[in-house]
Amino acid sequence: MADEFGEAYGRVLTQDLVLDDVGGLTANQAIAKGVDTREIWLALCAKNDVPRERWYGVGQREPRK
Repeated sequence: MADEFGEAYGRVLTQDLVLDDVGGLTANQAIAKGVDTREIWLALCAKNDVPRERWYGVGQREPRK
């Protein structure tokens, strides 16, 4: 979160941004309900228009399935 959004804005996003891809929950609510953190991260990236090449970390490739 900090690498992509910064510390302060990252906290705001996890607390306030509702993510449709994880059932209409915020990231914090989804974590509390046991949603996989990778799924939450990808939902955050998609909702914030983060370029796909940064979804898995700067300079990292998408993991094999």
